[in-house]
Amino acid sequence: MAKTSFSCSACGASFSKWSGRCEGCGEWNTISEDKGLSSGPSKKSLGVKRGRTIPLSDLATREIPPPRACCGVGELDRVLGGGLVAASAILVGGDPGIGKSTLLLQAAARFAKAGVKTIYVSGEEASAQVRMRAQRLGLADAPVQLAAETNLRDILTTLEAEKPQLAIIDSIQTMWSDHVDSAPGSVSQVRAAAHELTTFAKRNGVSIIMVGHVTKDGQIAGPRVVEHMVDTVLYFEGERGHQFRILRAVKNRFGPADEIGVFEMTGGGLAEVINPSALFLSERGEPSPGSVVFAGIEGTRPVLVEMQALIAPSPHSQPRRAVVGWDSSRLAMILAVLEARCGIPFAGLDVYLNVAGGMKISEPAADLAVAAALLSAREDVALPADTVVFGEISLSGALRPAPQTENRLKEAQKLGFTAAIAPGGNKTVSVNGLNLRKSSDLAGFVGEFFGAG
Repeated sequence: MAKTSFSCSACGASFSKWSGRCEGCGEWNTISEDKGLSSGPSKKSLGVKRGRTIPLSDLATREIPPPRACCGVGELDRVLGGGLVAASAILVGGDPGIGKSTLLLQAAARFAKAGVKTIYVSGEEASAQVRMRAQRLGLADAPVQLAAETNLRDILTTLEAEKPQLAIIDSIQTMWSDHVDSAPGSVSQVRAAAHELTTFAKRNGVSIIMVGHVTKDGQIAGPRVVEHMVDTVLYFEGERGHQFRILRAVKNRFGPADEIGVFEMTGGGLAEVINPSALFLSERGEPSPGSVVFAGIEGTRPVLVEMQALIAPSPHSQPRRAVVGWDSSRLAMILAVLEARCGIPFAGLDVYLNVAGGMKISEPAADLAVAAALLSAREDVALPADTVVFGEISLSGALRPAPQTENRLKEAQKLGFTAAIAPGGNKTVSVNGLNLRKSSDLAGFVGEFFGAG
């Protein structure tokens, strides 16, 4: 007799019995019975029926690189690694209302106009609602075939009959497979639907893009095995208060991971941003304490963003540490290094850190820019407006070199910056019109630019 198991639809945790509250994530009423796709071979058939011998090849086998189809949206093609690969499975996640459906409808229209036969299947909206959005975006004349359906068997039968080159499924959580006895959106249904769609893509040479809902923690809802099944995982990020949207690749079998595409939300849909650095710094005014420009690298492109810090006396016994767009644990580390290695305490002070423009920075090279912003806010001293900062800080207080120094400096010079502060271990790079100042450790940096240390 098969053992019954239960899974949480919010975090994917498994349990031996049902309960009202998940012990893993704390959500209520998210645990449902997890039934397998098949019972497997019986005892009588074991050792009797044998499988086929699969063909083997060596590493020296030369195969033609998979063909790619470009939609003409440069930011999307960049994140995909140069275009859409045939027979690939792509998962796109993002917060509700961030613009996932808008982006994919615009992409479907571009692909269709480029000669790629495209089918858009919506499980969340009626066909009339999708047409209304297409008219608002000016895409009503695009040769995209539209359907509103949630039955996975009917969808796969239709795709097999129509033989498209691209199919968009919006969303994977609304798909219902009739051979899995659980509700749509459950762990079993999401896993079964993703498996069948991915298998269909590989066997029939159809590229499939699936939309995935996210949890309150920002992770794609459902079992993590779905992200392992697909070829590419993209996250559509952005703050509701900003018009900028970031399409970030966290997994890509056909291109670089951590590549980003930048879009701007307008009344006519999403518009690609060719030079994101200029856009992120467009509202930056006169130099002020706590404001520092960081020269970062996202994927293969250099991106300049403004790091903003605010230091204020705390009325509470335990000061606040608020971070937007950066890792809060790394901020705690920078504060500890400043106090232990440079003798600059932050006790009794509230610390606020923000990455302007809604960007999310995960690069360690932002350490020095964050430290500079914190010191600038604490000492009420503004760094020159024409200076960029980058470098990684170690626990010993030493400054570690950052990769792709030349690309960072060239991007800064292109936007009119004339000076840069970097770790002393970086290789010597010369960029015309830009003065590079190096520091070997954090104490030396603090003493040189803030008169302490």
